[in-house]
Amino acid sequence: MAGPAGDWPEAGAATSVRSALGGYRAYARRWVFLLVISLLSCSNATLWLSFAPVADTIARHFLLSTEQINWLSLVYLVVSIPFGMVAIWVLDSVGLRRATTLGAFLNFWGSMIRSMPCMAVDIQDPFVFLLGGQTFCALAQTLVIFSPAKLAALWFPEHQRATANMIGTMSNALGILVANLLSPALVKTEEDIPLMLGTYILPAGLTFLLAIACLWESVPPTPPSVGAAQSTSLSFLAGLKLLTRNKAYMVLAVCFGGGIGIFSNFSALLEQVLCVNGYSSEFAGLCGALFIVFGVLGAVALGLYVDRTKHFTEAIKIGLCLTSLACVAFAVVSQLQGQTIVLAAICSLLGFFGFSVAPVAMELAVECSFPVGEGAAAGLVFVLGQAEGVLIMVLLTSLTVRHAEPSVSTCQDGQGPLDWKVPMLLMAGLCVLFSCLFVLLFHTPYRRLQAEADASPSIQEDERPATAAALGHAPYLAATP
Repeated sequence: MAGPAGDWPEAGAATSVRSALGGYRAYARRWVFLLVISLLSCSNATLWLSFAPVADTIARHFLLSTEQINWLSLVYLVVSIPFGMVAIWVLDSVGLRRATTLGAFLNFWGSMIRSMPCMAVDIQDPFVFLLGGQTFCALAQTLVIFSPAKLAALWFPEHQRATANMIGTMSNALGILVANLLSPALVKTEEDIPLMLGTYILPAGLTFLLAIACLWESVPPTPPSVGAAQSTSLSFLAGLKLLTRNKAYMVLAVCFGGGIGIFSNFSALLEQVLCVNGYSSEFAGLCGALFIVFGVLGAVALGLYVDRTKHFTEAIKIGLCLTSLACVAFAVVSQLQGQTIVLAAICSLLGFFGFSVAPVAMELAVECSFPVGEGAAAGLVFVLGQAEGVLIMVLLTSLTVRHAEPSVSTCQDGQGPLDWKVPMLLMAGLCVLFSCLFVLLFHTPYRRLQAEADASPSIQEDERPATAAALGHAPYLAATP
């Protein structure tokens, strides 16, 4: 069947023709596409959390409550669950270029709307504009967050797919880090809020312009691999039906989705958990920064390794086990006082092991579900992760209790410190449970690599390395003719 404009109809016949001609090719402009998606993901993440580091100042300036400020971040989570399925359809049916351009427009438009309370003096309810702008940005996120896996599949040869996916995925984490550093640096007083809002418009606008000017097509004229030629060969509903019947995929989606939920809650609750035992908000911010920085470093290292070896399953199983150990360590040490160095090290390791498996898991989702569209394969994992994150957040917060006795707490909510011991142990237990289930239950052949091994090898710009894969749990072999 024919896909979106620019896709390849009659994938099997086209593959045979290209095989005869030796016709697979990777185009240099794939890196431009990756740059646009990475900048868009980074900008979207900065808009998501730009209010959180300066919440008190924002609340005083616009006369908002703490709950209203929290909704400016929570709206991303709420919107992503129902609209995530729509975004999956858009990516696999409309095309990557149009989806990226639409996401860039929504991201830019949202950044403009939330700045309007500072541009007009007669606005009666600034919260409506702030929340409305964040909602448009949240809609953009559903299109942005699934894109790296599809871009890697459509534009990159097999030995670069994990690296491309890693770059696009980790750009979102870098955006979170930028927001946590930039917002406090820009906002010293209430008068600085317009400067902050205006500053965040600039990368959103630049990304929108780049998307319009530099993205010409959803797919390259000639695919870089057999997997790319057969991408999105199923309809949207048929693909979802196959996913729900694929045992390996569902195990990955539920277990890794649970990991996404746990990491989202860790980031959101870190300061609240640490302040109870006397750790400052500055130290909590440092731990959050280390969590992201080491996570990006881990993702880079593992992405390069997996691109060379194709040990997707082994890398994720080992990574999840080490993440579980770090999560258990955090649950225990976070309840102790005066352990700044140990806590900083644990947060670094938690990011290094946990973040590093994210892009590899997206690649594995595509491998075990091929030829289902990459948007559906990666997107359903994310949607499940957001839903599990909401459930975990409700469960963890419902188990907290107020301290009855005075403590060394540095919490500033004015209601007395919370006891996070049981919730943190439960979070660690869930992390161990998801890791064990994945290690024990996940087994799959690499369907996309199998299809590529059965056909002609990919061709990069000026070289033709022949590739072969011993699929399943065997190593990936590469040789040149």
